[in-house]
Amino acid sequence: MENRRPLKVRGNQFVKNIARWLSQKNITPNQISIASIFCAVFAGLTLVLVPSFVQENKVVLYIFTIIFIQLRLLCNLFDGLVAVEGGKSTPSGELFNDIPDRISDPIIIVAMGYAITCVGFGSTLGWLGALLAVLTAYVRTLISSMGAPTNFEGPMAKQHRMALITGACTISAGESYFFHTDYTMLIALIILNVGCVVTLYRRVRAGYRFLEN
Repeated sequence: MENRRPLKVRGNQFVKNIARWLSQKNITPNQISIASIFCAVFAGLTLVLVPSFVQENKVVLYIFTIIFIQLRLLCNLFDGLVAVEGGKSTPSGELFNDIPDRISDPIIIVAMGYAITCVGFGSTLGWLGALLAVLTAYVRTLISSMGAPTNFEGPMAKQHRMALITGACTISAGESYFFHTDYTMLIALIILNVGCVVTLYRRVRAGYRFLEN
């Protein structure tokens, strides 16, 4: 499928086996897509709670955030595999494939901002990052609807954003335990915002050049 995000992991035999097992159960791709929202909600909840707990518990919350983010990404992976490789695709499948991402990304990114206490504008950065993340997807979809190739390039596409947040949570767990600070999360959120702006520029430029030529 042309509109699928290119992921090498789809070719992994172990992943294919899991997808085949899921497709044999009474589970639909749309249900898996909806499950990804719940994973994002739990990831956001654990991040928002970080400032309310002491260092040892913050580490646990960061670990749970990482787990829920990875579960969300696994849902994103298997909903498409079950739909395509499992032969369970439906006419409305594209809605369930895209809308949950537009909900899940903002939840996690906004929560990331509220987890920051070293500055007073962390929440503002979080809301800005959420807006920019949605805009990158909007631009991709808009340009594709105009006849240009679907463009998943970064540097801050969905998988890059989630990798950045996962890495930030990993480092922040150690930072909060040993230094009682959260500068890593702040730096990661700034990188996310700047990266989304660059991604928007690159996608608009590529779409403009294709459409004009």
